[in-house]
Amino acid sequence: MAAALLANTLYSLGFVLEKRALTSLPEVTIRQPARLLRLVLGSPLWIGGSLALAAGFAAQLVVYRTLPIAAAQGIFVSGLVLLVLLSARLLGEETSGRERYALGAILLALLMVVLSLREGSDTVSQDAPYPLILLVCVPSLAAGVWLYASAERRTRNRHRRPTTGVEYGVAVGLLYGVSSLAIKGVSSRLTTRGIGGAALDLLSSPYPYLLLFTGVFGLVMSQAALQRCRASLIVPVCTTVTSLFTAVLGTLSFGEALPDEPLRLALRVAGTALAVAVLLTMPKHDTAPQPSPPAKELASP
Repeated sequence: MAAALLANTLYSLGFVLEKRALTSLPEVTIRQPARLLRLVLGSPLWIGGSLALAAGFAAQLVVYRTLPIAAAQGIFVSGLVLLVLLSARLLGEETSGRERYALGAILLALLMVVLSLREGSDTVSQDAPYPLILLVCVPSLAAGVWLYASAERRTRNRHRRPTTGVEYGVAVGLLYGVSSLAIKGVSSRLTTRGIGGAALDLLSSPYPYLLLFTGVFGLVMSQAALQRCRASLIVPVCTTVTSLFTAVLGTLSFGEALPDEPLRLALRVAGTALAVAVLLTMPKHDTAPQPSPPAKELASP
């Protein structure tokens, strides 16, 4: 629980710092990935946000070794509350009444998941068949890239209403969902005794290669989307999709059993259902005033 809450804090802080850095940079696009990386790597604030995300990744490894996948996702979703609070404080992003109701649902979902936990009775699986992992992950990666490209084409329409980033959030959420399964797999491979044996075991699995793909594409896609849309909307959508993907497909892939007791099972399923409700209540068009582009964006090639 402590590691999960720490991961939430680090992830929320990291996203907010990256968003703040991106607002002062020229416009970035996935069609120019080398330029995007050059710009963000030249920003100390963005690097600080990336380091916070990396520390959150390390905390997530600990979580997956001690909590079932479904339970961990319910706790990770709670980070959305902190994210929205930090976005309002550090980025000046305002949330609507509809969005605040969604936050209330997230808090209730977290409470349900926490109440469904019982130490020593939940199964924490350490392995999954590689063909099954690839069968789940490869189509999901293809769907995420395709959805993002479709959203990019629609966004280039000058007469389109400003988007909240729901499409971007779903696309990146699918990539991060695959990344989350890969993190779970990495945590299971680290149980091998000896550094050499653990490294060899890890490299013979698909997990480091899935992490490499999602890391590179997720970085480029998320930064371009984060610059255009409010962090307080796009990150909750992304997090919700990632959590649902990991909780449902991860539990099935790694063979982790749900609670046997009817009450605990109902609490966990209801918490997942509330996470779905959060995604469905997110508005697709942004009515908040958009910030003016920075001066050096206008001067960029």
